[in-house]
Amino acid sequence: MGWQVLLFVWVLSLSVVCGQVSYSIPEEMAKGALIGNIAQDLGLSVERLKSGKARVYTGNTEEYIELRRERGVLLVKDRIDRESLCGQTMPCALHFQMILENPMEFYTVTVEITDINDNPPTFERGEMQYEISESALTGARFVLEKAIDDDVGVNGLSSYALKPSDNFSLKTISRGDGTKHVEMVLQKPLDREKNEHLSLILTAMDGGEPQLSGTMQILITVLDANDNAPVCSKPEYKASVTENAPIGTLITTVRATDIDKGNNGKVTYMISKSGAGSLFKVDAENGVLTLAGHVDYEKRRLYELDIQVSDQGGLSDACKVIVDVTDTNDNPPSINIMSNSNTVSENMKPGTVVTMLNIQDPDANENGKVMCVINDNIPFVIKSTTNNFFTVVTDSELDRERASEYDITVTCSDEGVPSLSSSVTLTLQISDVNDNAPVFERSSYEAYIVENNTPGLSVFTVKATDADWNQNARVSYILEESSVNGVPVSSYVSVSADSGVIHAVRSFDYEQIKDFHFRVKAQDGGSPPLSSNVTVKILIQDQNDNPPQVLYPVQTGGSVVAEMVPRSADVGYLVTKVVAVDVDSGQNAWLSYKLQKATDRALFEVGLQNGEIRTIRQVSDKDAVKQRLTVIVEDNGQPSRSATVIVNVAVADSFPEVLSEFTDFPHDKEYNDNLTFYLVLALAVVSFLFITCLVVIISVRIYRWRQSRILYHSNLPVIPYYPPRYSDTLGTGTLQHVYNYEVCRTTDSRKSDCKFGRAGSQNVLIMDPSSTGTMQRIQNEKSILDEPDSPLEVRWI
Repeated sequence: MGWQVLLFVWVLSLSVVCGQVSYSIPEEMAKGALIGNIAQDLGLSVERLKSGKARVYTGNTEEYIELRRERGVLLVKDRIDRESLCGQTMPCALHFQMILENPMEFYTVTVEITDINDNPPTFERGEMQYEISESALTGARFVLEKAIDDDVGVNGLSSYALKPSDNFSLKTISRGDGTKHVEMVLQKPLDREKNEHLSLILTAMDGGEPQLSGTMQILITVLDANDNAPVCSKPEYKASVTENAPIGTLITTVRATDIDKGNNGKVTYMISKSGAGSLFKVDAENGVLTLAGHVDYEKRRLYELDIQVSDQGGLSDACKVIVDVTDTNDNPPSINIMSNSNTVSENMKPGTVVTMLNIQDPDANENGKVMCVINDNIPFVIKSTTNNFFTVVTDSELDRERASEYDITVTCSDEGVPSLSSSVTLTLQISDVNDNAPVFERSSYEAYIVENNTPGLSVFTVKATDADWNQNARVSYILEESSVNGVPVSSYVSVSADSGVIHAVRSFDYEQIKDFHFRVKAQDGGSPPLSSNVTVKILIQDQNDNPPQVLYPVQTGGSVVAEMVPRSADVGYLVTKVVAVDVDSGQNAWLSYKLQKATDRALFEVGLQNGEIRTIRQVSDKDAVKQRLTVIVEDNGQPSRSATVIVNVAVADSFPEVLSEFTDFPHDKEYNDNLTFYLVLALAVVSFLFITCLVVIISVRIYRWRQSRILYHSNLPVIPYYPPRYSDTLGTGTLQHVYNYEVCRTTDSRKSDCKFGRAGSQNVLIMDPSSTGTMQRIQNEKSILDEPDSPLEVRWI
């Protein structure tokens, strides 16, 4: 805050007083703040202040100012509060003297303290309370407490404000002493019923910058006056009472309010004189209307009562009470089935009507209103079409596979108290629709069958189930057309249509086919039929049905092949190796080699696994030149199969020695005798079979020639006939049953041994169920025996 220094220097005639100086500073300056340079202002040097021991003299008053001689300045020594120092006095100043010695001098110093806006206006009380009647007249005045502001001048109290100002205004009167008198003036009548308590805020504001203010709360209590009549909450009340209600039954409560207070707001109730006054009474204090007599629905169904309400001041109001007599709920609803479906199809769409009902309740009003429901957790709902008519409709998709029958319980109850109800149960059958395809038990099948099986052997069974019912669930199995190695799969397997049993049509050979796939279709009996299929894999298991085959040494019929072993051969000398194979697989193809016979067993051995023939000792000169070894080759099957091979070994050092030995060596006599016997026997058997076949062929030729001559004269062809029980299950082309032919005989054949009875008037088919043959004859109106020219058609069996 700026401050101003005013300097006045006078030269006095008195020798003691040397001069006077004045300063002006604001209040509330900080300690140590500079007031002025008194040495400069008085024209004194700092050395004079020091030599003269300059000091400040204030008398008995508190020192607020201090002198710094070394600087020649005046400083604020303590906080200066203008309000506590001077109060409301203006101007406010501090007067003191500065004294110097050698020579003695003194100077008068005046420091004016100017006001700052540091005090807001205040009220002695925080609130004031008034009680004002709501009948007070407009213009009534109420004196308010004035505010006090310790500041002076423009910083002092400036104005007042009153909020809210709906009912009161503020009037300020300035007095001769400069103070302001404040009054509150009623400018709008009060209404206790609208607002019983008012809260106003009186604000006092000064003129300083920034502006400060103080507030006081004014609480006004509005006193009541009987200026309001009682008012019924409703002009008309409606109530009901049952015809058999006991005396004292509460009918309704009439409510009236008087917004006045105390006795002015106390309301009393009474029934105006009427013909029904003896049947009802009302409580004078609380307006409760009760039954005082017996009412009869059949005599009178409606009563109108006038209720008068009044306060203590004589003001009143009236309302009407309409009492409706209701019938008692003594009749349960009656359920009548108008139309009902006992069976519905599972493919019915939601919203299909299955039952129509008519509900009757002879009671009146709420007692005759009926609501119907059905049991939960079923796909049906009940709907109301018109008054007292209901329909049961499907609410969602039906599925016979989940539920084939529903028991629908319809329960109808009225709205009476207590409610009466009745119910009926409808049984609904769900008919099946072919909506489920057969499902196989497994997604795919694998089966094993040992080779060389018997045709017609049952391999395994595929099984499919259908969730539908009856004909729709009847599953048939069909072998889908496909080929295995270019051959139709039907020539490999067949499927039983009813049971799903898969049979082998032919005998399998593991060496030709090891596995194959095909698909089986399961089809139900619905219309249209649904189906699904599954892949079946048949794996052929090997059987030990092939003996080993010797590849080396090669067995020749005309010449003798021998392996040479030098006489100098050591132990373990490799003579030769027997090589054999087995077309089977697995352990059936594991081969082992054994030495069955040998000229000298002590000289050779055969490797069990590799078939190598080696010497087991040193060859000597005593060993025969020609050695005959019989080696047997066995597989590991069960039972095992074997093959033998004869290995001729020549123990010699030169080829001429071996050649002469094998040339001069005769065959074993016993072996040759046996061979001759078998050759003669085979020749005799072949000759016999040839002669027999020749005779049979000639006989058949003659027989066929005679038959063809007979058929040639009759000019009719020979037509093969297959009986109903014929089947070629193996696909081999061989008939498994008796051949049947239709033979047409000429007129000359009537001399044969076939005799027939007299013919009828129409064609006759004679069937013998115990045999596979049939005989059919055609007769005309005359007997065939009587007409020799008539042809006869006969089937020979």
